[in-house]
Amino acid sequence: MRHSILYLLLALIGFWGCKKEGEIMVEPILTGTPESQFKTLLSNQGSIWGFDWLPNGQLIFTKKAGSLHTYDSTTGATQVISGLPNNISSAGQGGLLDVGVAPDYATTRQVYITYSIQGGFLRLARFSLNGTSATNWETLATTESASLWSGHYGSRIAFGADGKVYWAVGEGGGGSFGGASSPHQNGQNLNTLWGKIHRMNRDGSVPVDNPLIAGSGGRSTIFSYGHRNIQSMTFQAATQQLYVAEHGPSGGCELNLIAAANNFGWPLYSMGVNYDGTVISNGHTATGITAPLVHWSPAMAPSGLTFINHTSFRNWNGNLLVGSLSRRQLIMIAMQNGQPGTQTVLYTGGRVRNVKQGPLGKIYFSVENTGELIELTAKP
Repeated sequence: MRHSILYLLLALIGFWGCKKEGEIMVEPILTGTPESQFKTLLSNQGSIWGFDWLPNGQLIFTKKAGSLHTYDSTTGATQVISGLPNNISSAGQGGLLDVGVAPDYATTRQVYITYSIQGGFLRLARFSLNGTSATNWETLATTESASLWSGHYGSRIAFGADGKVYWAVGEGGGGSFGGASSPHQNGQNLNTLWGKIHRMNRDGSVPVDNPLIAGSGGRSTIFSYGHRNIQSMTFQAATQQLYVAEHGPSGGCELNLIAAANNFGWPLYSMGVNYDGTVISNGHTATGITAPLVHWSPAMAPSGLTFINHTSFRNWNGNLLVGSLSRRQLIMIAMQNGQPGTQTVLYTGGRVRNVKQGPLGKIYFSVENTGELIELTAKP
């Protein structure tokens, strides 16, 4: 008996001895198609337009109607955040829109937020979260003109690994009509915030390495232009490439890969047509115009965008998720070396307003017609 125990101990010592000091035992990579499961966390919340996570794991989310809340997944409790401005306007497509927790929140306690104000102007601001109160409000940028029809605010927030904040702004203006004769040229007008993606220092100032765009008259917050209505924006973690999805007119919704100083064409170029059926252009073939990676016709009204970045999702890991308002779907786009491939519908049943991956690798998306927040996970 003593000999058997001795042999077992020697075998275990031999096994441990084969492992080099500091060596990490790597788990095998999961492969195959995951078995997904959906869980409704919240319902009857109205339109949850934007959400993000605090370091304590709580979700902070906006309601388009004009209120800000936190959600504790452990207790299931929600809490209203007080101290919001009294000039938020939810008319038309406006309201309390996106929210983003600063990457250095642990030391600054800063939260970034975007909202439309009375008169049709769009604003980017930040505040400090103290308990259940929003304090120390700072306005970082406000559009210099109004959206006269309370439409096409766009307005997503993303933080880059470069330490900058990126803000997507829709075309605003007095309406939405494409083509050379369009009276609404905000996307091409380099003197307005509308119809652009802006790259800013955290305090809203202009980074010294922002692109110099021909005809702009100097360096500004403009990073790219010619956008119609961006309601989807995310960075791919591995490459730090910025992707957006934006609404087209009648058809022509787009998935775009953003690069500094690129012109994405609106309102002069589109894969869609105007709502009255008139032709806008023959695609994006003009010199200096960046064509979309994907375009959708009929329109699908994209809202929310995130990469799957967790091994629990097996072969889905690395793919892109986009919400659809008009088609009432959550769509997965297979991605290979930055290029989109097959599209798969994962969920149907409501207007998907936003989708993001949480800190533990779970996927969350909001459905505005039912007021739901839904969690998507892969079964182990």
